[in-house]
Amino acid sequence: MAEKPFVVVGLRRLVLDVLKPHEPSNVLLALELSEVDGVEGVNISLAEIDQTTETLKITVVGSDLNFDKIKATIENLGAVIHSVDEIVAGKMIVESVKTEQD
Repeated sequence: MAEKPFVVVGLRRLVLDVLKPHEPSNVLLALELSEVDGVEGVNISLAEIDQTTETLKITVVGSDLNFDKIKATIENLGAVIHSVDEIVAGKMIVESVKTEQD
């Protein structure tokens, strides 16, 4: 019997550190991500730019995000996820709280 692939779903927010070439545009990337099933909103912030690439902070929110579909959309546009900086799952979004150690 073949084992089913592991699929990550049930997520509410992802914050991704992404490296992409200048083309396609960040507008196109945001629009493509917004069309992924379960995605209710996308925010892209430019963190750094050099001659050939851009480093982006991408925040994706929804009630049942599919990480694999989001990752595939990013990679199909020539970008790569460097890191997953925040993951929110559950019935509600819990905001991070700053402490004195921060």
